[in-house]
Amino acid sequence: MEEAPKLSFHGGALGALLPFFVFVSGVIAVALSGAPDERGFWPILLLALAVGLVLCKDRTAFSETVIAGMSQKIVMIMITAWLLASIIGILMTLTGFVDALLWLSAQVQLSSTGVVVAAFIMCCVVSLSTGSSFATILICSPLLYPTGGMLGAHLPVLAGAIIGGATFGDFTAPISDTTIASALSQNAAIGPTIKSRLKLVIPAVLLALLAYIFVAYFHKNAAVVNNTQMLGDPKGLPMLLVPAYIIYLFLKGKHLLHGLLFGVVFGTVLGLLLGLLPWSEVLSLDLTNFTAKSFVIEGINRAVGLSIFTILLMGLVATVKASGLMDRLVAYAAARTHSKKQAETWIAGVTTVALLLTTHSIVAILMVTDFTKKTGEKLGIPNIRRANLLSLMACVFPFVLPYFIPVILMANMTQSGAEFNIPPVSPLAIGGHNFMSWGLLIVALFSIGLGWGRTTKAEKP
Repeated sequence: MEEAPKLSFHGGALGALLPFFVFVSGVIAVALSGAPDERGFWPILLLALAVGLVLCKDRTAFSETVIAGMSQKIVMIMITAWLLASIIGILMTLTGFVDALLWLSAQVQLSSTGVVVAAFIMCCVVSLSTGSSFATILICSPLLYPTGGMLGAHLPVLAGAIIGGATFGDFTAPISDTTIASALSQNAAIGPTIKSRLKLVIPAVLLALLAYIFVAYFHKNAAVVNNTQMLGDPKGLPMLLVPAYIIYLFLKGKHLLHGLLFGVVFGTVLGLLLGLLPWSEVLSLDLTNFTAKSFVIEGINRAVGLSIFTILLMGLVATVKASGLMDRLVAYAAARTHSKKQAETWIAGVTTVALLLTTHSIVAILMVTDFTKKTGEKLGIPNIRRANLLSLMACVFPFVLPYFIPVILMANMTQSGAEFNIPPVSPLAIGGHNFMSWGLLIVALFSIGLGWGRTTKAEKP
């Protein structure tokens, strides 16, 4: 994205922040009321943009800044991934993979608590392999959520386990965008950075597992189990090759588009050859009504809400960057940092503010890169330590607050249980049950407060 012009607002800083206050308060209100999906956030975002346009002194520059923010490459990458992964989710459901998982779970006599633990572990493996929390949620949710729901798992904790496993890879995977952004922004080598995170992530995982087991066990009768569907059908088990193939491509270093698009093609061919996917689901035409039907169309329709939300949100985020507010916050924090503990507290605090304002982890990390580097170098905080602090914050709030994309995405994906009579879960409930992120927050507070792990040596990329 080209460098956006500086924006000035009537009312100064308050005028620049007012659109975000409108956005955040509106989204929270809708989320707390149990928003059916992210489409309910569209009017709020448009209202926030309109407020910003009214308050901005140069409305042409404001408009150009919004368009530039919407057209960033990262926006198109995210939307493409969501479209393709959503198609894969529909495909896996149509070919009976959920019924196959039910059958397999019945064979091993997996309890409702065991389903939650298994979902968390499986999502940890997938997210570690792909490095993408979004892909993990999109691929695993349509498979694990309906299956776990029908096996009697407590739905909020089941959804929390899925997004918790996705959070694990976002913090730990060497190919995670959060890992790459945090490490490279602080001139830290990715290999040593990942190795240093083991002592941070292991306690968080153990805390999360204990919480998932405890909550799932004492709420195991909360879900409604359909006994007729519990029998399942093993015919869809070969479709396990589809996510396995996608993970293999990611492990080989293939591009996100490469892996997901090839996954769609491979899954379609495999479903047709096995007789699990009717040709009518691939493409059928209603010439009388001039309409077409396809699992591809259904998958894209499911991802449209989130895609439009992302486009509008990134336009709003660009206006805060152009206002210079983050630069002023960074300067204020830098002038008040005099010890390592203070420096780490400010780094975590400023990153949190950036996350709350932008609702995007990578944008937030890049916003505070210079402040984190200069403050850390000034107080002798090694680059790996700084990178870990950035990632810790980036893997907490975006995965627990109801107006962040990962939580909204997870809430949207719980609608995959509708055809199995499994109700969806609200964004607020999902964030509250993401015990992986809460575990990382506890580790971060403990680490900053006591200086645990502060002796990490600096590394060069």
